[in-house]
Amino acid sequence: MKLISWNIDSINAALTSDSARAQMSRQVLKTIQTEDPDILAIQETKLSAKGPTKKHLTILKEYFPDYKVVWRSSIEPARKGYAGTMYLYRKKLMPVVTYPEIGAPDTMDQEGRIITLEFEDYYITQVYTPNAGGELKRLASRQVWDEKYRQYLVDLASRKPVLASGDFNVAHQEIDLAHPASNHHSAGFTDEERAGFTNLLAAGFSDSFRALHPDTKNVYSWWAQRAKTSKINNSGWRIDYWLVSDNILDKVTASVMLDSGDRQDHTPIKLEINL
Repeated sequence: MKLISWNIDSINAALTSDSARAQMSRQVLKTIQTEDPDILAIQETKLSAKGPTKKHLTILKEYFPDYKVVWRSSIEPARKGYAGTMYLYRKKLMPVVTYPEIGAPDTMDQEGRIITLEFEDYYITQVYTPNAGGELKRLASRQVWDEKYRQYLVDLASRKPVLASGDFNVAHQEIDLAHPASNHHSAGFTDEERAGFTNLLAAGFSDSFRALHPDTKNVYSWWAQRAKTSKINNSGWRIDYWLVSDNILDKVTASVMLDSGDRQDHTPIKLEINL
């Protein structure tokens, strides 16, 4: 089974804009199309509460015919057009789709951050983890989220193995970002966020990329758009993950980043596993 996860940073912009960045986004979609995944998880869709328009669905069908689309958008009282997640999966697959709430603080449960696909022998779930925010204004809430999300995955794993992907908004170890020293107190690399991720892994999950590539340096999944040379200089962060239950780690055959060319922001991540 081949699975891909990508924070797209606005489906509407990627599919309908004529900007240079949108054209690069569509090239990434073509790369994903060539990979021919069984399941594609997408984060930060930034769609309205009504979800994708007919135009969006038509364009997605051109890229991915024979796939079913399920989505979850931010709804009031959360911000409009914020966060959001989506799955595209082959129509022959027939998962039970759920849109869990985990008892998260603030409006996090209304921001469309989690979708879970239940299959006979395993779960596949994706997450768009809340960012701690500028000046770490949301760090305390983020810490509560991390614990609630950990409890949610542990509950799933008590029933059957779990594959969890998405933008976790944390670089776990110093090897996972280009400049750890200067980012020690930055959102995504605080001691608190890193500890939250450590606790998640300790609950029975493996970071599939690091498990297969324990000493590999300079491999990242995100490069800041605001820094024009971040991609050129590979000043990146690895904040997107495929986690798997420890008891199926031996079934993973590949966990890699896909090449997104010159496009900054997130790159897709791919997991291949024999289930």
